[in-house]
Amino acid sequence: MRSCLNDKFSRTPSRGIADLLIRGSARFGLLFILLVLWIVFSSLSPGFLSRFNLGSMFRSVAVDVVVGCAQMVVLATGGMNLSVGAIGVCAVMSVGYFLQVLNLPLPIAILATLGVGGLLGWLNGVAIAKTGVNSFVVTLASASLFSGGMLILTKGVPLNALPPALGSFGRMSFGPVPALALVTIAIGVVLHIAFFHTTLGRQILAAGANARAAEMSGIRVNRIVVVAHSLSGMLAAAAALMLTARLGAAMPSVAGDDWVLPSFLAPVIGGTALSGGEVSVVGAILGALLVATIRSGLLILQIGDFWLQLFLGVFLLAAIMFERYRATLMLRQQVRRL
Repeated sequence: MRSCLNDKFSRTPSRGIADLLIRGSARFGLLFILLVLWIVFSSLSPGFLSRFNLGSMFRSVAVDVVVGCAQMVVLATGGMNLSVGAIGVCAVMSVGYFLQVLNLPLPIAILATLGVGGLLGWLNGVAIAKTGVNSFVVTLASASLFSGGMLILTKGVPLNALPPALGSFGRMSFGPVPALALVTIAIGVVLHIAFFHTTLGRQILAAGANARAAEMSGIRVNRIVVVAHSLSGMLAAAAALMLTARLGAAMPSVAGDDWVLPSFLAPVIGGTALSGGEVSVVGAILGALLVATIRSGLLILQIGDFWLQLFLGVFLLAAIMFERYRATLMLRQQVRRL
């Protein structure tokens, strides 16, 4: 049974090359689209390539990538997490409370906030594993529960008296590279290693590819679901911390429902399979960069927000259709080799 499960992840060189070309086509396509968009936007408005605009865009991308990764780890199991934004709200207000009200040292407040995110994600995972209810339903309900509860406790009042060091880090840059982007790169490297070079990562992908086969091979799928949602909660909290550092204040209005669409856009456009079992950290980064490029370009050109929503919807639909087409091609290749 274990050999059947591992067949998806152990291929001959010729099969690996063919699959690599199919999977890599999404990333090459994204690079091409990004190049075209950058040429178009820079031609229409020279301000698009200004240091200020690029710095602002890369800071936005840094947060969007981590939000996308928070969704990606759950998509890897074949589920979804609609409470990413709600966990972000809780994390934003938690770090503000830890720093302004409890006066905790900054490192301890950061660790405590990540713990809050992990705990909320763990609650989602346990509810899904224990009840067997679809993750869509559970996380949709928990999104209202988390965000509503936090707003009731805090009354939605922003916390502005945070340590200056936090805001300074959010504005800091090393040459043209913002410090927040370096944090995102570090998170991306850790996730890539975790998914493709650790037993836990391979188990997450195996559970998403075929939960029944994974269970028969000795993988505790329910445990994997809990771990994935806990990690998703921690990543959502990390994104909230980065956003708080960028703004220099804890404001509940900066997260929430606005995170749901971007959380799907970045990984799905980047090649993460909605059906589970396949992720791409590099693709998620490129997907978030594409979204930020469109948003920044339309803003520079003074085009209304409704056009942004239209473009994002078109790209998400196109990415889903391409993912289904790519999955069909891979299935046909596997059938021919049998």
